[in-house]
Amino acid sequence: MPPKCRFTRAGLRSLAALSVAFLAGVHANAQSSSPPGLVTQRSLTMSMAKTIAEAAQAECKAKGYHTTVAVVDRGGQLLVLLRDEQAGPHTVEMARRKAYTARVFRTTTAEFQKRTTPDTPIAGQRDLTDILALSGGVPIKLGEETIGGVASAGSSLEADDACAKAGIAKVADLLK
Repeated sequence: MPPKCRFTRAGLRSLAALSVAFLAGVHANAQSSSPPGLVTQRSLTMSMAKTIAEAAQAECKAKGYHTTVAVVDRGGQLLVLLRDEQAGPHTVEMARRKAYTARVFRTTTAEFQKRTTPDTPIAGQRDLTDILALSGGVPIKLGEETIGGVASAGSSLEADDACAKAGIAKVADLLK
């Protein structure tokens, strides 16, 4: 016959407390950012990048502009490029560089343009490869983490800026 086990209330409370502590530890380990020696990062999917680009371009088209929209990933690499059939050839490179600038400096290119005027100590940042200090580029943020950039080129600077922001607004609920 197996021995009888009797637990006192204090014993049961201790067992419950240990169980909760154990489960909390397991949950905390499951939530840790990454194993030692590795970095875990959140990235844009191709699907989200396309949605952002299409919404940005639709916004500009609705205003009568023929633009190019670029979306870059967290490393500044091009993910999506949409060029309207009537957009000028120069808009392709401009959109890519604006998106890259917004990603790298984690701010709008309009703000970057203001921050780096020739009379500021950081004006030299404008001379870096692929940087373009013109409105129309916006960082894509997941909370406070910058995971990409989007830019429009081919309309006015104000309209390019509004179109890029409209692209991000399309997926804003997913970026919280």
